[in-house]
Parts: sequence; C-alpha cells; structure tokens
Amino acid sequence: MILWQMLRFAVGGLAANKVRSALTMLGVLIGVASVILLLAVGNGSSVAVKESITSLGTNSLTISAGSASGGSRATSSVKKLTVADAKALASDADGAAIKSVAPVVTTSGTALYGNVSYSPGSVVGTYPAYFETANQKVAHGEYFTDDDVLGSRKVAVLGATTAKQLFDTEDPVGKRIVLGGTPFTVVGVLQAKGGSGFTDPDDVVIAPLPTVQNAFTGFGPVNQILVQASSADSTTAAQSEITRVLLGTHAITDPSKADFRITNQASLLTARESTTKTFTVLLGAVAAISLLVGGIGITNIMLVTVTERTREIGIRKALGAPRAVILGQFLTESTLLSVLGAGLGVAAGIAGSHFSIVGIKPVVIPESVLGAFGIAVAIGLFFGSYPANRAASLRPIDALRHE
Repeated sequence: MILWQMLRFAVGGLAANKVRSALTMLGVLIGVASVILLLAVGNGSSVAVKESITSLGTNSLTISAGSASGGSRATSSVKKLTVADAKALASDADGAAIKSVAPVVTTSGTALYGNVSYSPGSVVGTYPAYFETANQKVAHGEYFTDDDVLGSRKVAVLGATTAKQLFDTEDPVGKRIVLGGTPFTVVGVLQAKGGSGFTDPDDVVIAPLPTVQNAFTGFGPVNQILVQASSADSTTAAQSEITRVLLGTHAITDPSKADFRITNQASLLTARESTTKTFTVLLGAVAAISLLVGGIGITNIMLVTVTERTREIGIRKALGAPRAVILGQFLTESTLLSVLGAGLGVAAGIAGSHFSIVGIKPVVIPESVLGAFGIAVAIGLFFGSYPANRAASLRPIDALRHE
C-alpha cells in the first residue's frame, strides 16, 4: 500500500510540471537511444565486414607484392608479381592443396553505351578461375572462357551496378560497350553481392587478362594473384606451397626476406573483427556520455523540485511522515523519470535501427537494449538519491518557514 501511494504521489508530482518532466525524460531518451543506435552501427559494420570477407570463400588466398614481415626494404629490391608467378603456381606438380590460380590486374576507365557514359568502380583483368575463387556468380549470360583469354578476345562480364548504370532495364548480354576506347561485347552479368560503406563490389567490369593488359595496363606486373585452396582445411598447406613456389621464382633463399604477402580470409576476418569490436566499444563509450548527461539533468530537476516543495515536505513531516517515506517518494519520482525516458529511448533506438546510417545497416544487440535500459534506471536511482536525501533530511520547522 505504501509503495502504491508513493507511486501515485510521484505521478502527481511529475504531472504538476509536465514540461520540466518531459525535458528530463528527453535527456534520458537521447542517452538510451544513442547507446542502442551507436552500438548497433558498430555491430552492423562488423557484420558487413564479415559478410564481405566470407563472401570470397574460406578457402581463398590473396597474394600481393611487398615485404611479408612488414620490414623496410628498398622498393627496387622487391620483385613484382607476374603472370609467370601465377603459371608457376598453377603448374606446380606438388601443389595438391592448390585448386585454381587467377592473376589479377586492376585499372579504371570510362564505359560508353549509346548516349550513356559511366565510370565503373574498377576494371579487372583476370582468368576464368577468378569467378569461382572470388565467389562471383553469373546471373545472366555466361563467364568468359580460357579460349577468350588465349585469343585476347574483347569480351566482358559486368557487375550488377555497372549493368544497371549502363543499360538500366535493358538486357546487356550480347550488347557492345566501349571501355577506354576499346569495344567489348558483354557476355554476362554477375549476381548482385551488395555491400556496406563506400565500396560497391558490384560496380565492376571483368575481362580477360591479356585484353585488359593490351588496352590499359601493359604486359607488366599484376596487382594480385588469387588462389583457391582445394578445401577450407587445406588453406595452410596451400599457403606453404605458395611460399615454396614463389621463393623459387623470386630466387629468395631466406623465407624471412620474402617480397610477397599471403593473406587468407580467416586471418583477415580475425583482424577486421578485432578492429570493429574496438570501434563498437568506442562508440558505446561515447554514447554512454549521453546517459551521464541525462543523469545530471535528473539531479538538477529533482533539486529544483525539492526546493519548490519544501513547505509540502515540512507539512508532511509535521504530520508524522517518517524520513523513509519522504526519501522513497523523491527516489520514486527520479526513478520513474528514468524508466519512462529509458522506455521511450529503447523504442526510438529500435525504430532508428531500421534505417541505414552512413551506408551501414545497424544491427541491434539485444544485450545493449537491456543494458542501456538497466543503466538508465540505475542512473535515475543514483542521481536522484542526493536530492531525495536532502528532502528527507529537512527539519520540519525549517521546511515550514521556507518561502
């Protein structure tokens, strides 16, 4: 009965100053919604990175030029990756762990179709093995073939975004585009993979390696070599075989002086997840400041409330209200402000997570919802305790004399 009376008095007290109570709850609302949304953005970023990396397949390895140890070596002493390196890997008699190899060159150019001009995110020259290794599936048409590579044919496979930009609703297969002044016949369109952030994996044109080299980059080094291991369990063995073969083709006897790096998706995923976790924690810490500000707001409002109701407190204490009742009433008011504000904040945070933020789809963490709500209520109790204790400590005679 006493608890019910406290709650009734608390509601009455808050209702007597609706605007002030609403502004206080708004501070808590913003704090709780910020925690939920920012943690959701961090989690969404982590999910997007994980999906992007795993979309390449867990048995994919990427070879790039540069010191494997990260040490400083003269640029002139680092041998670039070449098509010959890729052929050596593909033809290695002892390479049982290697399923396929695809050298890759990347450049840029402007594509023309009729009156439409568009610059895709990247122009990739490679071998047909690239599509399987990079988990690129065709939606319409077909891939180019090994014969297209051997014949340096001017054929291309478009990413979904590039196809949309150039052809809109028209079927691109069989049509001819001009890329960097060179005509290409579109033989296929890839399935949309989607992406978060500023990089669109579907904004690409993929063509036979010799064709791209002849038209754009020249017959020099390649940017990367993609290798597909025979299975996810054989990536370590494939990495060892790649190291052995490339040390031989680069005439390096000391493995610590290797001028190439091998990255597998598992290690890359671990590194990215660690980074995004740190990012999420940082966002949560920033959002927590909003909760702290909301708590300070509760203290200020409750101090004002105590001052305004000093005579009421004096009358109640003079009529025999014990200290615990006065303390409980004002704690109930501060807690009620927090509960209502936190509840609205949870609703706002969950609603906001349905919209993309800076290209990232937020993914709400259930624990963050419960945690933010619980912390907000605890903050209401903590920051409301000082004004409540001050009210409960007033002497009846002093309270009644208050003007």
